Amino acid sequence: MSVSAPERPGAVDAPVRRAGSGRWVLGVLVPLALLAAWQLCSTLGVFTRVQLPPPADVLRAAVDMWGTGELQRNIAISTQRVLLGFLWGAGLGVVLGGLTGLLRSVSALLSPTIGALRAVPSLAWVPLLGLWIGIGETPKIVLIAIGAFFPVYTTVHSALSHLDPALVEVGRAYGRSGVRLFTEILLPATAPSLLSGLRLALAQAWLFLVAAEILNGAMGLGFQLTNGQNVGRTDQMLLAIILLAVLGKLSDVLLGLVEQRVKRNRS
Repeated sequence: MSVSAPERPGAVDAPVRRAGSGRWVLGVLVPLALLAAWQLCSTLGVFTRVQLPPPADVLRAAVDMWGTGELQRNIAISTQRVLLGFLWGAGLGVVLGGLTGLLRSVSALLSPTIGALRAVPSLAWVPLLGLWIGIGETPKIVLIAIGAFFPVYTTVHSALSHLDPALVEVGRAYGRSGVRLFTEILLPATAPSLLSGLRLALAQAWLFLVAAEILNGAMGLGFQLTNGQNVGRTDQMLLAIILLAVLGKLSDVLLGLVEQRVKRNRS
């Protein structure tokens, strides 16, 4: 009888690492292709320099704005608004999603109204929030929270609605009820769906940020977009779009790492 040699430490993980690096290389190809196409369009005169400045002009605008501190302020205030709005919206989504997912009477009462409000475009809230709350940070954060609320609410409500009822009985058998039953038994059971909802909510938060800052803001990346349009600085507009894409992707990657860790711990 032959005995197979023990596997070397890390031998199993090596193909996984190689596959991960291969996906990373593939993921970079499209941005590089877009950058090359951008440079070609600028060089060949497909668009004028005002319509589409070359990448070097956008980089120069970034250096200039960084030197004055304007770029850091815009990034910091936009990130702060997204995080605050995301936390408020996601927290409310968990609470209401939990209530409607567990209690049929609450679901019958709230679900139709929440479903109708979900269809309201983000820009429709802007004038009302300005009228009700006024100007300043609060209406921006509330608008972002509205955007973050619906994905979390939907995923939590759906996950709890499809949970095995036996899980509730097991929790009660171990002395869990009310809030403790929800936070210690049911919510962890919905963790994969919740994390997916949080990633969607974070993406929505960045989208609603732009709506808030474009229409009512004196700082931030959304304001940089409109200000660049008003003063004819397309390079600043493109810089704001690139930064929004990078920040949005970076935040999604961080939440994705948390999601992967949760899935590994559950397996």
